[in-house]
Amino acid sequence: MKYVSTRGAQNLGGFCDVLLLGLAPDGGLAMPGRIPTFGPEQIEALRGLSYPELAYAVMRPFIDDIPETDLKRLLNDTYRAEVFGHPDIAPLTALGDSGLYLLELSNGPSLAFKDMAMQFLGQVFEYVLERRGEHLNILGATSGDTGSAAEYAMLGKARVNVFMLSPHGRMSAFQQAQMFSLREPNIFNIAVEGVFDDCQDLVKAVNADAGFKERYEIGAVNSINWARVLAQAVYYFKGYFALGLPAGAEADFCVPSGNFGNVFAGYLARSMGLPIGQLVVASNENDVLHEFFTTGTYHVRPAARVAVTSSPSMDIGKASNFERYLYLITGASLGTVSGAQTLAWWQDVGEGRPVNLAGTPHWDAVRASRFVAGRSTHADRLNTIREVDAEFGRLIDPHTADGVFVARPHRRSGVPMVCLETALPIKFEDTVREAVGRSPERPTKFGGIEALERQFTVMDNDVEALKAFVAGRLDDRRRDAQG
Repeated sequence: MKYVSTRGAQNLGGFCDVLLLGLAPDGGLAMPGRIPTFGPEQIEALRGLSYPELAYAVMRPFIDDIPETDLKRLLNDTYRAEVFGHPDIAPLTALGDSGLYLLELSNGPSLAFKDMAMQFLGQVFEYVLERRGEHLNILGATSGDTGSAAEYAMLGKARVNVFMLSPHGRMSAFQQAQMFSLREPNIFNIAVEGVFDDCQDLVKAVNADAGFKERYEIGAVNSINWARVLAQAVYYFKGYFALGLPAGAEADFCVPSGNFGNVFAGYLARSMGLPIGQLVVASNENDVLHEFFTTGTYHVRPAARVAVTSSPSMDIGKASNFERYLYLITGASLGTVSGAQTLAWWQDVGEGRPVNLAGTPHWDAVRASRFVAGRSTHADRLNTIREVDAEFGRLIDPHTADGVFVARPHRRSGVPMVCLETALPIKFEDTVREAVGRSPERPTKFGGIEALERQFTVMDNDVEALKAFVAGRLDDRRRDAQG
């Protein structure tokens, strides 16, 4: 399998190459040259597989540059009950007889769905770097959960350093404590004066400096990394099979979404042949994606217009993975995918102009892709947390509440609606307590975490300051290694 860029660059290499690449040289995102598909009989043959076996079946068509036995070992080492707290890895729970289900994705080390892919990245990074005799310096941005998931996955990885940017003061107290209390020599936390989109833009700006990127071996773990998206596609298969539906029957999925990576993984799973019906995109007050799927206009919000909400991991005004979706949409509307078209759209986005597809063949392709969307408010989240607790005895976090709230009006008679759980409620204790009047259960290992000493650097939204910081820390580590 060879990979290309959403903006037209060809021959990015194989899976292991794009794993370490981050952004493509033209600023685009890596995509496989084709999407492998399973026929109905092949889909049915996956039913009943263990999670590592299912992961291998789904991911192997995209990964042909790792030997079969090695890839199976990496997946078996990743998806273990000891790591994810349950032998099913991603168990499915029915919410009574409502037709709604929760796909539990938050039982990993950092208590968020990002662990489902990030734990695999930790394993495969170490494998590829060891095989090549290389090192990697990960530069990432987080609105809350990616950071802690990445840092927990990279603990003790001798060939990897992590520089994680987060918006200063905009994560929950638990999220901040998870990241900033880590005192590991290969972990560097940077709190940027700005919003998540500023952090994301800084990462992209550093990646755009080819000389700096090469000299300091810069890579990525955000959902711009293809391996993240691919690993996330697996749990859609797992959730679908857990429903026990007849062969070929559809299931709908609702996904709280800010950066569009999680729900794009569902679109990938459906493109591979999984019988997913609707993909429901749940937004909070930062409703860029809701606006697009209801009007056809994608209009990025500047930092000043990104609202601070009680589901902060979705406080995003520019959805990076949306570029992958539009890239594939050009193929559905024009008969062939077009990096040139995607590049033109993203030039508009970069210059602050909206991308308006309404009334075009592209919009017809969007409608045919069966995405629908909704949005929620703080009051909606509180009410939903309260109602799910009262009706089903289940506490959910505010992002999952966004999903449940938006999912309800999109339910179809006789079709199950699977809502993706995104985090355990303890990560957003204040909001949950506001909703139900009590604190959620806290895993023992995180007792008193907010009181731990924190180690992080506050930085202006300045790419040169960021590069100087990264270079300085890496040069220091190189000198230390040389004695």
